[in-house]
Amino acid sequence: MHFLIPGIIAYFFFKDNWKMVWLTFILTMFVDIDHLVASPIFDSNRCSINYHLLHSYYAIFLYFLLLIPSKTRIVGIGLLFHMLTDFTDCFWL
Repeated sequence: MHFLIPGIIAYFFFKDNWKMVWLTFILTMFVDIDHLVASPIFDSNRCSINYHLLHSYYAIFLYFLLLIPSKTRIVGIGLLFHMLTDFTDCFWL
């Protein structure tokens, strides 16, 4: 879901510039850098949402604010979609 679905979203909703939008969506996955400061770095039984700093409810609120200016909207969509996919992972635990 982190790679294929953003590509489909980019293709269908941003047809004129879908490759750049998809690349931007993929680059928003760098938000996972906050996993590096967790101990352990990866825990298959841990929900990322509201555990890691950049996955906190405060950060998610800021990602919603990125939807307002048109220049940051695509980054906001990418970050929020990433949070959505991480949130769905929490239900699979």
